[in-house]
Amino acid sequence: MTIEAARVRFPWGLTIVCVLACVLLVSLGVWQVQRMQWKAGLIAEAEAAATHPPVPVMQVYRPRHEFRSVIIDCPGLATAPFVEMKTIENGEIGVRLISACPLPSKPFVTLIDRGFVSAAISARPSVRPSNESVRIIGQLRMPPKPSEFAPPPEGDVFYARDHLAMGRALGVRKWLASPMIFATTSSNPEWLALEPSAPPAAFSNNHLGYALTWFGLALALAGFYIVLLRRKLTS
Repeated sequence: MTIEAARVRFPWGLTIVCVLACVLLVSLGVWQVQRMQWKAGLIAEAEAAATHPPVPVMQVYRPRHEFRSVIIDCPGLATAPFVEMKTIENGEIGVRLISACPLPSKPFVTLIDRGFVSAAISARPSVRPSNESVRIIGQLRMPPKPSEFAPPPEGDVFYARDHLAMGRALGVRKWLASPMIFATTSSNPEWLALEPSAPPAAFSNNHLGYALTWFGLALALAGFYIVLLRRKLTS
């Protein structure tokens, strides 16, 4: 086979497509490595923030201070109205009770997740007007966007953490602030069924696996191209 014939038979179209595809796959792999590093830094920041001692809420009430531990005084929180959010914790079905609490920088209001109550417990804290201040320690969290597939709320029972809808159900139609606060001390210490807690940060760092997948596909494509090219040129 002459050099001229090889040039004629060389699959330029296939080569260009494979090169572009490999560049795309490698770029996606590099992007996932960068995402992995960013996510690792985010997890480290969250873990570090959670170790700081609690401070008065308005010192750190900013989205960038998510996971910080704060102290807040809520008038009447022990008997405040609440909505329920269906959830599962440690394999147990139950609800979390969410109430509203005015921030020291009035008229702004934040939501307080008071804790988890097992579905086996039918009792609930009493609801009545009260000005008795309740001091709690809690963790700042930015409310997640509710899933599009979550069922709509049924009265005061929610199936997703819809921050704005919960605020409206609690009578807060404006001045609702973010982040919200997950109580880590009880608003009702005499009622042991209420388990205050801040759920683990919902971070997953699977980007290394994604990166390896993209790099593996690039290698597989390169191998496929080499085999196909050899067959083409020797046929």
